[in-house]
Amino acid sequence: MRVERRLTERIKKINPSLTLAITAKAKILKSEGKDIVNLAGGEPDFDTPDFIKDAAIEAIKTGFTKYTPTTGISELKQSICGKFKKDNSLDYDPGQIVVSCGAKHSIFNSLLVLVGEGDEVLIPSPYWVSYPQMVNICQGIPRFIKTLPENNFKVTVSDLNKYISPKTKLLILNSPANPTGSVYNLNELQEIAQFCVAKKIFVIADEIYEKIIYDNLRHISIASLNKNIYDLTITVNGLSKSYSMTGWRIGYLGAPSDIVSAVSRLQDHSTSNPTSISQKAALAALNTPDAFVENMRGEFQKRRDYIMQRLSQIKSINALAPGGAFYVFCGIAKTGLTSLDFASRLLEEASVAVIPGAGFGRDDYVRISFATSIEQIKKGMDRIEEWLNKL
Repeated sequence: MRVERRLTERIKKINPSLTLAITAKAKILKSEGKDIVNLAGGEPDFDTPDFIKDAAIEAIKTGFTKYTPTTGISELKQSICGKFKKDNSLDYDPGQIVVSCGAKHSIFNSLLVLVGEGDEVLIPSPYWVSYPQMVNICQGIPRFIKTLPENNFKVTVSDLNKYISPKTKLLILNSPANPTGSVYNLNELQEIAQFCVAKKIFVIADEIYEKIIYDNLRHISIASLNKNIYDLTITVNGLSKSYSMTGWRIGYLGAPSDIVSAVSRLQDHSTSNPTSISQKAALAALNTPDAFVENMRGEFQKRRDYIMQRLSQIKSINALAPGGAFYVFCGIAKTGLTSLDFASRLLEEASVAVIPGAGFGRDDYVRISFATSIEQIKKGMDRIEEWLNKL
């Protein structure tokens, strides 16, 4: 008798997002009246600026609510080209830009057009939770490269050499990184670029946190280093983090024309265009001074400094100060707990939500977000310290 196969083998390999699961559980507990401190979220607590909202409202009022070209409206793509030139020393023309439904969508599209069955993708660990799941959907093979805290969790050419094979197709490079906040410097990027060019390996450069950076560090786009690495790189960015526009779902990529053409065809038959109204809002965001971004970055740095000062006083946790993004990746091996046990018990017993490191490939760590108010951070750190003292 024929057995019905309801789900594909491909989808069976996909794990739920631990990030979204913990955040959802915290929201449920909060809705039940519990005083939950959420140090799990991956979105800024700042409201979207009014000038961006006003642009969206104007789009609605003037009837800009219809389909647009799949890859985005021309004026937005022109602005993205200007942003790439000004901020990243990257020369893309509008035909090399695809606007998508968030940076995540841009990364997923890039993987779908580049990675086939059996292709290997190099993913430095710890990694953002969605990278390996996306590779699995493409029927590729994630090759995890364990990075070390003594190197600020940054991958080196020596590391890459140990994991390369004839099937290696692509490297995912995230700087500033989620969950570690690591920022690659010029020399490190030059060595990685030279390696990828020599081995003909594509690079997806996830630069979504580029403007949230500290200690006078400088964000550098690997594609800007020379023509050879430019031709192998898909540069991904978006509005979610820099302009506190997580729910607007606008991301974009710049890439060689053949890759852009393939992504465009894929998007034609999947999502089509990103929301027309959000595109007008994104245009407003990109065409204004960086005052909002700089003010937000400054506030995040104050929060980072405070949380690092508090963590330095807790003997059972090890933490490196992040150079960018708004997370601290904390080593919890001294507690004797797995990251899942640590996060679950902390939420249940102390009403504080953090993300288990298992979802990032490191079960001896948890991720603490400081994308919330300093008052909430203080309350959360008080509870964490008290809870750990009782373990």
